[in-house]
Amino acid sequence: MNTLPAFDADLLRRYDRPGPRYTSYPTAPQFAASFAEAQFREVARASNEDPIPRRLSLYVHVPFCVSPCFYCGCNRIITRDHGRGASYLHRLEREITLVAPLFDRDRDVIQLHLGGGTPNFLTPELIGELVETLGRQFHFSTSAERDFSIEIDPRTVSPGDIHALARIGFNRASLGVQDFDPDVQEAVNRIQSVEDTLAVIQACRDSGMRSLNVDLIYGLPKQTHAGFAKTLDTVIAVRPDRLAIYGYAHLPEMFKAQRQLKAEDLPSAEQKLALLALAIEKLTQAGYVYIGMDHFALPEDDLAKAQARGGLHRNFMGYTTHAESDLVGFGVSSISHIGDSFSQNHRDMHGWETALDAGHLPTWRGLHLDSDDVLRADVIQQLMCQGRIDIADTQARFGIDFLRYFADALPRLAPLQVDGLVEVGPRFIEATSRGRLLMRIIAMCFDRYLQQPSEQPARFSKAI
Repeated sequence: MNTLPAFDADLLRRYDRPGPRYTSYPTAPQFAASFAEAQFREVARASNEDPIPRRLSLYVHVPFCVSPCFYCGCNRIITRDHGRGASYLHRLEREITLVAPLFDRDRDVIQLHLGGGTPNFLTPELIGELVETLGRQFHFSTSAERDFSIEIDPRTVSPGDIHALARIGFNRASLGVQDFDPDVQEAVNRIQSVEDTLAVIQACRDSGMRSLNVDLIYGLPKQTHAGFAKTLDTVIAVRPDRLAIYGYAHLPEMFKAQRQLKAEDLPSAEQKLALLALAIEKLTQAGYVYIGMDHFALPEDDLAKAQARGGLHRNFMGYTTHAESDLVGFGVSSISHIGDSFSQNHRDMHGWETALDAGHLPTWRGLHLDSDDVLRADVIQQLMCQGRIDIADTQARFGIDFLRYFADALPRLAPLQVDGLVEVGPRFIEATSRGRLLMRIIAMCFDRYLQQPSEQPARFSKAI
């Protein structure tokens, strides 16, 4: 399979329409309030009874940021009161002590990720206390493949903090950069110097962290070809193991912070496509492998190796190498994926705190997957991670006639075949090099919920 994406501006322009990012299937708008605490307890219990219970991945959401980045659509709380971190940690520990006994102690934790918001809003001391609590309640794997990762805002962390995080056990870090151009930074309210960012990157290297990711965004206000090229060159020069190059989706009606941005400052559709083409060109010339959905990695990185052997997985934390694990989320708005179920904590701080203070799990909504959901989730996962669907393997594992079962999807694939985005053969349905940048458009053909009215609007992002 050719994993190198081919840039076709005309195709990207024509297929630039809203669609899910498929960090889950079914997607979050299908979650329902009928899945609550009792249902979470039941799926946790059932997951222990598998013949070989799966390992665990833990996600902790830290929602606080000291200032708003105007492009952001994340669930976060803006505050300069760092005392709120200690209060939040107190309730996190309460949630951990409620949830951990639901899972057998012999199930290894192979992955821990702190996301936000800004996880390093918490001091290293508080983060150390959090990890210590998790370590008392769960069994941390001692395997060399264990991943402890954290998202870092380089503006609010010191090299000393990085070394402290490494001593706590973090071996992967993800840094937000977005763009180094001063005009762009001023427009989006994120002033971040090259020098400070490179110092944090060097500290990650010096502390022994084995993997570093850098996030960039194209399509921001005041962004230019020359400015973004300079940012790309600066980042590529320090050789992060992974890069995520996200396309900015301007949705001010959904995200209040984006209303601070001036629409006239945004690049045109043509300019935005040119920025994407620039990123692809520079990264591929520098030797990075296109993983999918905005992500690039060096060939020796675990993501690239996992994709090559067919072991890549996609979930709410993005791409991961730990496919065979149950994901347990902690903190406000966090999402769990246990067995054939999804569940989400309360999205608002008040609801989350109130549940915990009453001694309840803060489960807000969720979903039991039926057999059709499980099958379509598997097919979409194959596409998003490997770029193709193995028809014979899918038929054997699920006991179906693939072409008959997906008779609804095949007509939707037909125009994509005509445009050269996908090839449909007797053994595989495979994205072409022209279709690699439009993988979600292909996956949408297999999403039965897109053909049905939803109870609430999906928070989709643009295809590019």
